[in-house]
Formats: sequence, structure tokens, C-alpha cells
Amino acid sequence: MSIATAKGVSILGPVKPQYADILSIPAQEFVATLHRAFNGRRKELLQKRVQREKEIDAGKLPDFLPETKWIRDDPTWKAAAPAPGLIDRRVEITGPVDRKMVINALNSGALTYMADFEDSNAPTWENCLSGQFNMRDAVRRQIDFAAPNGKFYKLKEGKLATLLVRPRGWHMEEKHFLVDGEPVSASIFDFAIYFFHNGAESVRRGFGPYFYLPKMESHLEARLWNDCFNLAQDCLAIPRGTIRGTVLIETIMAAFEMEEIIYELRDHSSGLNCGRWDYIFSFIKKFRNNPKFLLPDRGDITMTTPFMDAYVRLLIKTCHKRGVHAMGGMAAFIPIKDNATANDAAMAKVRADKLREVQAGHDGTWVAHPDLVKLAKDIFDKHMPAPNQLYILREDVKVTGSDLISTQGVKGNITDKGLRMNIDVALQYMEAWLRGNGCVPIHNLMEDAATAEISRSQLWQWVHHRAKTSDGKEITPEYVNQLLDEEINTIKNRLGEKKFGASKFPQAKTFLAGTIQGREYSDFLTTLCYDAIVTLSSGGAKL
Repeated sequence: MSIATAKGVSILGPVKPQYADILSIPAQEFVATLHRAFNGRRKELLQKRVQREKEIDAGKLPDFLPETKWIRDDPTWKAAAPAPGLIDRRVEITGPVDRKMVINALNSGALTYMADFEDSNAPTWENCLSGQFNMRDAVRRQIDFAAPNGKFYKLKEGKLATLLVRPRGWHMEEKHFLVDGEPVSASIFDFAIYFFHNGAESVRRGFGPYFYLPKMESHLEARLWNDCFNLAQDCLAIPRGTIRGTVLIETIMAAFEMEEIIYELRDHSSGLNCGRWDYIFSFIKKFRNNPKFLLPDRGDITMTTPFMDAYVRLLIKTCHKRGVHAMGGMAAFIPIKDNATANDAAMAKVRADKLREVQAGHDGTWVAHPDLVKLAKDIFDKHMPAPNQLYILREDVKVTGSDLISTQGVKGNITDKGLRMNIDVALQYMEAWLRGNGCVPIHNLMEDAATAEISRSQLWQWVHHRAKTSDGKEITPEYVNQLLDEEINTIKNRLGEKKFGASKFPQAKTFLAGTIQGREYSDFLTTLCYDAIVTLSSGGAKL
């Protein structure tokens, strides 16, 4: 279907009739206004990331910023008080924005639900538009779904999870929507479309337009979000401070600017979250050229690893010092229905993880599966009788800049099993992502882009430094290519020629092979693979 466009706007992707109102002329104009105001600064900030990485490669390691010391030292300022629906966040469920998932998440018994346009969503044009369509229906409590098997899904009566939305990160673009001939920022597109349709309506229904903000690397990027929020609220005559944003501290650079990030967003802040998987990915990525930061198998890097523990303790202290929530990380395990012993072991790990979080002072935690909501809630209910733990200030915590990047005390080995697992996970995830699925159960874990990024980046790191496995095997480009070929052959034999030929595995192999040779490195697999899922409306051609 062709669709009328606002002045200066071009829509290159096909638009189904049911999505026409999502892309109404006023909605397009709103996106264009924010794009024209902020896209130039967004590009400048992305260039600052590139420059900072060059400085790290030259030996200048990150530390707390001297120019913003006054923010950290000033004890008087606080962020906004928790907003309606965000006072008690003891269990948050996260997941993609497909219709059935949205209904199940809102019904799950979790206190809040983060609907994800980012790491668990492969950003096909269809996924992005259908997700916004689903969000509009969810806010208005008029969402249901009839599955092909005849099962019918609808919202339950009574209290539902408070909705938060995660737009894509500043590094992404939406190539189906152009403003003045330029692709719009994916962050601006996701935020603007949701806020335009649901900002006032969510307030009317007693909560608000709430967001999770991903992958920031500096307080200047938080300032950009804050300015975007203010202009958006002004344009729609919604009072400033109505929007709330929880920032995922999931890059090593942001860990040094946590107080500054809260300060920049202070009228709109609802806290920080330990985005543990992206944080590990960022740690590997930023220091990948330095052999001192060579890390062992992904499974050996846990929340008790010293540099991870330091980051968590500092985050809790920082949040509570400024009166906002300190949210815990994701339990990636999912129930294992066909193996009781394995399921019991997995659930024991989840319980231990959630117990560690609540005892450390976190105000809530994440789960990826509805069946884990009760498990996590029971632990937080027992150890956190109040709605949150903002009163636990953790003044005992002393974390230095070197603590955040120290690899001392990191336990574990690089093993052949870990090497093969990284290839397997990255390959399977990328294949699913290229098919439009960004949330994939693999080996009883719910994998998203962040966990796949760890696998991909570790492979690059190990090859680049010619690391050796625990049994003495040198990890060379030739060896990882051999293992990649072996894995592809295993998959082909399992699927059969016909299914394999219809899959995206050959394409996934090409993308993965190109970024694990220890030479060229793509900052994100989502940008590496994005053009492969961009669909132009002219004949449905792929870019």
C-alpha cells in the first residue's frame, strides 16, 4: 500500500493498511521535527565514540571525568521521585514486541514489562511497525491474539504489568524512513512513534510514557535524550518530567559516568539497570586490541567476577545516593521442560543470582520468561518487604576507576568447548536474526543480540591475540574457519539439504566469518547485518 507522506519525508518500506494510522501525517511530522533537531548532534556523539576508542588503543584507559567531579561531589541534588507504576519494580519481564509476547508479559504477574524494540527484536520494517501497532493496543488494553493452533490470548482482568519501551540505540538508523533524504535515527523513530500515539493516553490511564535507554557511552548522550524528551513533551503539550527513562549501564564507558547520566536526566530519570551481557560485550570490544584484557570462556565471566562485582556495587550506591532505582540484570535461563534434573540445576542458578541481587541492594530484577516471574518475586518478597531499597545507601562501597577495568581475579580458561560454543551461538543467533527473530532459545538460554555479541567479539579477540586453549591449541583464523565449516556441516546434516537451503545459515556464516578473523571488526552485528533485512517498497527488493 502506498501512503501519503509529510513534507521532506520518504517512506521506502511497504505499509500494510492496518499500520497506516501508525504512520499518519502528524506522526511523520513529529518524527521529522525530532530528527531535524537532534540528528546532527547524534552523529557528532557517535564520532566521539570513535575518537575515544582510538585513545584507548593508544593507551589512555578510561577513568572518572575530572570536569564533572562537581556533579559527583555535590550531595544536594536528587533525581525525580519514582513515577506512578514505577515505585515497586521487584520483577521486570522483558521481551520482543510481537503480539502474543506482549499479552503474556502484561499478564505474567511481573510488576513491569519492558517491551523491546532493541536487542530482542530483529528490526525488520514489519517487526517495527507491528510492534508499534501492538504497543498502541496494549496501552489502551484492547490487545488480543488468535494463534494458528486456535488458542486465544487476551489480557486478564485486574492489575497488569506497567509498560516500559526500549527503543533502539543511538548507533542504529531506520532506513525505511527518510527525512530530507537522510535515514532517521532508529532511536528517534522508535521513541517518537510510541510517544506520539501513547504519551497522553498512558498518563490518562494512570502510568506514563516510560522508557529504557540502551547502549549509551557518555552523559552527553544522556543529555541528548533529555533534550529530546523536553522537545517531545513541549510539542504535544505534555508537562516536562512526565517521561521517565531507565538507563541501561551496559557499556564500560558509561560505568564511569553513572552519576552524570542520572544528573542529565534527573527530571526524567527512573534509575539505572545492570545490563550485564552488553556490559561484558562492551568490555571485550573496547579493550579488544590490548592483550592485558584477554578474557576466558563466556561462561566463566559471572557477576562475582571482580570487575563485574565492582560495577554492580557502584551502580547501587550511585542510584540510591540520588534517589532512583538500581535494577538488577537478566536471568537468561529458561525452563527446561524435558529434563527435570537440568531444569532444577538451572533454576538453582537463577535463585542464587536473584538472592545475590536483592542482598546487594537492588530494587528489582529482570527475567526473560513468564515461568520465572514467581521464582524471582518470591526471593525479592522475602528479602525486600518494602517496595524498594532506596534507603540502603551502600556508603561502605569504595570503587576506583581501576577496579572497573581490572582483570585481576578473573578465573577461568579459554577452552575448545568455549570456542565451539561461541561459534555455535553466534551462528544460530545471526541466522534467526536474519529471518526476523531477535529472541532465540539456544541451549536452554534465551539469547538476544547482547549474548551473541559476546560470542562474536570473544572469537575476534582470541584470534587477534593468537590465544591458546587450555590444551595448548593456538586459535588462528584458519582454525576458527575450520570449526565454522564443521558447525555448518553439522547443521546441514541435521536440517537436510532442503531446509538448510531455505535457511539463512549460509548468509549468517558469511557475516560471521568476516568479523572473527582478528582484523576488521564491526562494532555491532545489528549494523553489520542490518542491510540484509531492509526491504524497499519498490518490488520488495533487498538493499
